[in-house]
Formats: sequence, structure tokens, C-alpha cells
Amino acid sequence: TPCQLGSRRNLATERRMMKREKIKTKRKYGQYFTPEVVANFMLCLADLSADTKVLEPACGEGVFLKALQKKGVQDITAFEIDTELSNSFSLVRYESFVSANITEKFDLIIGNPPYIRWKNLEEELKVELAQNTLWNRYCNSLCDYLYIFILKSIELLKEGGQLIFICPEYWLNTTHSLPLRNEMMRNGYFEQLYHFNETPIFDGVTVSTIIFKYIKSQEKKDTIQVAKYYSKQKLTADRLINLKHQIPFESADYIEVPQFKVDERWLLENKEVQAALRTFELVCEKEFANTLFDEKNNYHTLGEYCDIGNGLVSGLDKAFQVNGHLLNEAEQLATIKVVKAKDITPFLAENITKYIYIEEGLTEEHFREYYPNYYGHFQPYKADLEQRYQYNRNINYWEWVFLRNFQLFSKPESRIFVPCKERISNKDFFRFALVAQDVYPTQDVTAIFKKQHTQESIEYILAYLNQPIIFDWLKRNGVVKGSIVEFSEKPIASIPFRRINWNNEKEVQQHHIITDVTRQYLRSKDKKQLTQIKTLFNQLLKV
Repeated sequence: TPCQLGSRRNLATERRMMKREKIKTKRKYGQYFTPEVVANFMLCLADLSADTKVLEPACGEGVFLKALQKKGVQDITAFEIDTELSNSFSLVRYESFVSANITEKFDLIIGNPPYIRWKNLEEELKVELAQNTLWNRYCNSLCDYLYIFILKSIELLKEGGQLIFICPEYWLNTTHSLPLRNEMMRNGYFEQLYHFNETPIFDGVTVSTIIFKYIKSQEKKDTIQVAKYYSKQKLTADRLINLKHQIPFESADYIEVPQFKVDERWLLENKEVQAALRTFELVCEKEFANTLFDEKNNYHTLGEYCDIGNGLVSGLDKAFQVNGHLLNEAEQLATIKVVKAKDITPFLAENITKYIYIEEGLTEEHFREYYPNYYGHFQPYKADLEQRYQYNRNINYWEWVFLRNFQLFSKPESRIFVPCKERISNKDFFRFALVAQDVYPTQDVTAIFKKQHTQESIEYILAYLNQPIIFDWLKRNGVVKGSIVEFSEKPIASIPFRRINWNNEKEVQQHHIITDVTRQYLRSKDKKQLTQIKTLFNQLLKV
């Protein structure tokens, strides 16, 4: 009946509102609740007995508490900041773990701590952290809320105590997490680490996740047992048990990684791969490196020899593409040539698209008068164009919204284009392509130009960036989120660069041959020339 239908609609609306409120709370406290199968797996990594003293610092809805009680563990302390969650466990202290006064020490700390970037933290949490000694000693405004949970947990572990957490992986390599990582290595070692690359563990979250087992101890183990799981299929108990016991199956890899060290990058690679990457960095090393002041590296980087810029932003690409219109003379001149990410291949761009580009400053009346065909073309898109982000300006609907780096792109010289993002789950190469001087990148492309002082040819730089060692280095040291490598200015600038010693006749000759052979390949597309280029670079890079 109509009344019943109205009642159902009201109920559905109420449920949607409750769901929105729950999502809002999750974002506020960084809550992503752990699936039971994952909690059980994490617990099976622990060395447990009936009298093990356990702490759960952010218990959420209690999935770890239930699993612990099933195992017969009684001595449990738990915290939860969100008082709206079910209060079905009398042992839970509904207060902030960060500020809680805890004098006991624990055999096991386990759980899924919250992760929130500083900029997204609620003001009350920022105030709390600002008053926290551990936070002020090891963290800054670039750090994640997660860090304080790791730091305080280590402080609360007994000697020989275990820390088992599930969390995102990005802090393993970021610069601002170095103090946290150093503190972990001063106090203990990693025993096991499980890396889930884009595996859907939490609902609505696509993040590369790790589970780690860390031991607080003054004695260290030399290696870490690492299991990597690459599938996008949901985790099952069988798959997790296979990973624990290192049983081979599809989408799983097992490696032994050298124990992480203070002041070094944490790479989830075996010692042979790490040695190869270190050799590569050494051949790019600066002659007079000053490690005291050069904290990040002591090798030459691409950013020292190239200018790098992200592409122009139209705000609605399909509206700016020239699609076979009859054009007057002014309209034919009001175009630029553009390469899109989808048209880029290694060394070459396959297609060039013409885009409408009208200089700013016209009134709509003049726009219609001078560019009548373009005026008609834009009308179906007008409403959408007027909804674009305005970058604190009043942007006419026929204008590009952000002409970033336009002066750089207008330089009368060839440039290298690379897609801003590259999925590498099914490939072992990146796509750096050489394009002509009058071709522009849009927002899905980043452009690379030689600096004025750089003696190496643009063809040498192009061939260099397409070498396998660059793929290997960026895969492990770039900005990688799941299976996506990001090519914004900063990660490209950080690539080690093998500059030529212009006083070394052999190196100069190798540079000239690489340049010539690359030019030949750009004309002929003969794959034999790529083999020749690779051989020459192997000699230069000692790989």
C-alpha cells in the first residue's frame, strides 16, 4: 500500500543517514574495521599462552577481543576512543590510548591502529598530540596518527614482547617516518611481514596494506621472512595459512629480506636485488659527496639536470578536442597539439590530438564573433564547464582552468613525456616518449626538459629513462600506491642520474653512440637498436 511504501522509503532513508554518519565517524577516528579472518590470522602469528598479557590499543567493535577470548586469553587490556561503539566488553576502557596513563608492560600488543594524515585530523586529536612527548620527539605535521600508536606500543612492550599490527605500507619508505623507523630498529627487529598489494581487505578502501610482527629485543635477527600477495581477490583463511607457511600458490611470493637498519631505506627485496640497486646508485654517485649535509642521497639526480612539469588542466578534456569542425583562419590558429597518456609508448608517442586553445581576456561577445564555430562547439558543454574548479579566478567556459608550466612547455625544444600514473601489475617497463617542441602535455602527462647547463643529449636521457634498472629503482623507491607508480615532479626529480664524465673519452663515445642509435630507433623502430642501447647502458651502469 502507499502507506507501507512510504514507511519503507523512510526506513531506507534512515538507514542511508545512519550509514553516512558511520562513515563520517570512521573518517574522524581513522577506523577501518578488521575482518574476522584477518584478525584470526594475525593472532595465529603470536606466541600465545593462557597467561599472556595482551593490549589492544584501538579495539573498535572487538574482533580481536573475541578471538583472544576464544583462545582462552584472560589478561587483556583494551582501549577505544569512540564511545558510540558497542560496549559489550566490560574490559574496554573507552578513552584515548594516546593520552591514557598506562604503567603496565605487555607480552603482546595486537590490532588495527587508526591511520589519519595530520591535515585530516580532528582538532581535538591535534591538540592531544601537541601535548604528547613521544609525538613531539619523533613526529611532525607530515606524519600519520598511526605513528603514535606504534611508538607508544613499543614503549609498553616487555623485553621479548610482540607487536602485531595491520596498517598501510607507505611509512616504510617516507622521509618523515625516518625517526619512527629508527626508533623501531633501536628497540627491536621485524620477524615477519606480509605485504598485500591492493588486496581488498577493508570495505571501500584501496590501499596497499601490511601485517607485521615486530619483537622488542636488544638481540636482532639478521633477516625478515616476507610474504607478498598480489591478487585482488579477497583474503580467505586458506590463502592466509598458505602465506604463513610459505606454501607456493598463484599470486604469492616469498623472500628473505635483510633486517632493516637505522638511517636506511626499508626495501622489501632480497639482498641480491638490494645490492643491484645500490650498485646502480653508486655509479651515479657524486664525486665529492658531502654526506653530512646531503642527508637524502649522495648521487646525482634527474632533477639536477632536467626541468620537470605536470601538464595543463582543461577541466573537461572532451570539450577542448577539435573534432573535424570547419574552421575559419582564427580558429585554425587557436589550437595546440597535445599528447594524452594513452598515446604514449616507450620512446615514442603514437598519436597527437588537436585541442582548442584561446588566449585569456576575451569577452563572450568577442569570442562568439572571432570563433563562431568554436562558440557553437562549446555550447553543449557550457553547463559542465562552468562547474569546473575555478582556482580562485573567474574562468570563462572556453578557457583552460590551469595553464601550469605553460612557459616551460613553450620552450622551442624537444621534450620527454611520461604518464602521470602507471599501473605496473602486468608490466616491467615505463613509458618515456620523445615528442616535438610544439607538443603540449595535458594533466595526465608529466614533461621533462633538459636544463640549460646539461650536456647530455635529450636522446641519451630518453634512452636512460627507458632502461630496466630505472623501472626496478622506481618500483621500489618511487611514489608507489598499490600497483600504481606516480610520476609527478618530485619522484621523477629523485631518479638517480648517470651523468657522463666529459673528460673520459670512452664515456663520451658511449654517449654519442647511444644518442645516434636512439635517433635511428625513433625513425626505424628496429628492435635490434634497443638491444644495442641496452648493452651500452649496461656497461655504463655496471648492471
